[in-house]
Amino acid sequence: MDALTDTGLAKFQQQGSAQIHPVILSGGAGTRLWPLSRAAYPKQLLPLVSEHTLLQETAARNLTDVGFAAPLLICNEEHRFLVDDQLREVSVAPQAILLEPHARNTGPAIAAAALWLLARDPDALMLVQPSDHVIAEPAAFHSAVMRGLAAAQAGRLVTFGVKPTRPDTGYGYIHAGQPLANAAGVLEVDRFVEKPDRATAERFLASGAFYWNSGIFLLSARSYLDELARINPAMLDCCERAVRAGREDLTFFRLGSAPFADAPALSIDHAVMEHTARAAVVPVDMAWNDVGSWHALRGIGRSDADGNVLHGDVLAQDVKNSYIRSEGRLVAAVGLDNVVVVATDDAVLVADADSATRVSGLVTTLRKRNRTEPDQHTTGYRPWGNYRTVDAGARFQVKRITVKPGAKLSLQKHYHRAEHWVVVHGTAMVQRGEERMLVRENESVYIPIGTEHRLENPGKVPLQLIEVQSGPYLGEDDIVRIEDTYGRV
Repeated sequence: MDALTDTGLAKFQQQGSAQIHPVILSGGAGTRLWPLSRAAYPKQLLPLVSEHTLLQETAARNLTDVGFAAPLLICNEEHRFLVDDQLREVSVAPQAILLEPHARNTGPAIAAAALWLLARDPDALMLVQPSDHVIAEPAAFHSAVMRGLAAAQAGRLVTFGVKPTRPDTGYGYIHAGQPLANAAGVLEVDRFVEKPDRATAERFLASGAFYWNSGIFLLSARSYLDELARINPAMLDCCERAVRAGREDLTFFRLGSAPFADAPALSIDHAVMEHTARAAVVPVDMAWNDVGSWHALRGIGRSDADGNVLHGDVLAQDVKNSYIRSEGRLVAAVGLDNVVVVATDDAVLVADADSATRVSGLVTTLRKRNRTEPDQHTTGYRPWGNYRTVDAGARFQVKRITVKPGAKLSLQKHYHRAEHWVVVHGTAMVQRGEERMLVRENESVYIPIGTEHRLENPGKVPLQLIEVQSGPYLGEDDIVRIEDTYGRV
């Protein structure tokens, strides 16, 4: 982790009681990087540019050792255990993880975070960041945060404008105005511009007065809520009620479902930034990328002599300027130029690189056909571990189940299927009706239809077993939970 410059650190330490609270937004529909990204496992949870996931990289770039508070996470309820596990893996302990019961865009999410923080720190400054962006030069990012600090404390809603390197039509732009008084390196915002056409983007680039909208903000929680009360009071009212109706759940804070569902689904730009006179921008060159498409991911990957970025078991012959990724099986490509090929164990994407931004349309079509591939991988993740579908057919399904040390599944039963478990690694504690038994490697146990049962890993190594399901219906919704450690129903 890069440290702040001495000047920036001294400036931060002189700010008195105000503290920067990193607020990390972990939403997303998992469509733009399909088939690797899915609704149940979106791109921020994937290790796309390093050994760490984008979420982990985002959490790690916030410096608690120089006075930043621990991060506050906001995520989809479905992703809560994945987010919690990934933070633990990089030793990041968040202040809390707020759970969105419904996807309502960034405006309400940031409002909920601001309300939660103000109840604990009346002078809270929020450093709001998407969890799925790449910042290759974090020292430049930290320096920009320090430049924006005085303006944010004075009530300005500060955003960070990335110096454009090309006339990109996939980003929103910020038109910068005059420098702010008493805030060196901070400019007024004249206007925000939606994604432009090519000719307009070229004009923006040539002018030198426009910046890419990074979606990163430094703002006082109080100032944001004050502007929201003036501009969009209905949104603020819904968020206030959602926080009041919220409740603690394990390490999470669940926002009230009904009031949050009523909040207008607007981004912070549409809800506040485009309508406020307090907007300010800090220009920054921090090697930023929002990883919004496979084409963008190719642009930040390490390419070979032919301009290819290759991941996994890939054999490329006479291939140029392409991104080819395999998540397991061999992918062999011959005589291609400017293509994207991404292979998972249940789907393969092949696209011209210039058309790869249209992947979301494919996902929409698949959903209309009631396909499962837009939403789920063959590996399903649970708070206790994961399961992977190995084979399936009429009236049977085979899964490989991994249970984390010390974890246990819910006490449950099934109305339509029986299960056979074979332990292949570790030791299982199995509850079957009134029985409790240890099942060791190479031993098996049978769970009849309708029998209450529970699987637990009492050991210190991961438990792995093969589960064979048989019956007339094998869907995941044929689970009746009687008791659950994780509060699921």
